[in-house]
Amino acid sequence: MTILTTERLRFEPFDAVHLDGLQTMNRDPEVQRYLLGRPETPEETLASIGRVKARWAALGYSWWAFIERDSGELVGAGCIQHLGHDPANPHEIGWRLRRDRWGMGLASEAARELVRHGFEGLQAPLLCAIRHPGNAGSARVMDKLGMRYAGLQRWGGEEVAVHQLGRDDWIGRHPAGA
Repeated sequence: MTILTTERLRFEPFDAVHLDGLQTMNRDPEVQRYLLGRPETPEETLASIGRVKARWAALGYSWWAFIERDSGELVGAGCIQHLGHDPANPHEIGWRLRRDRWGMGLASEAARELVRHGFEGLQAPLLCAIRHPGNAGSARVMDKLGMRYAGLQRWGGEEVAVHQLGRDDWIGRHPAGA
């Protein structure tokens, strides 16, 4: 399984050792405001770890726990997966952070690494990110990545704002080794 790193983060594929850290983040109603709409139960977090481990085994990518390199604490999570969990659909990137790490640039740092890995590691031709239409923080991260707003679509039974970035656009701005 692929471990990724940035200046401040280490990305570890979800595993049972991440349960407490994930549950600390996922039970925060503000973290879940635009995702689940309510805190996640410990049972839901444990079940999601199981689903993610199965996706890692089947695809070789899925969700990572973001471990802060200085503290060793789990401070967030992010993914590369397929929209609607269907490999016929484009790849999607996503992220979330513990509330005490908001406003520190970690979401942008993590999202850049997810994009880099999606295009350079997985050779994805297109990456999408979806957000609740009211989630201005995620919209700012998507803008910083150079993603283009593609409109509202229904995913996961909800209407969400979809943003897209093509591999050629990313590689043109971030040539290998630059």
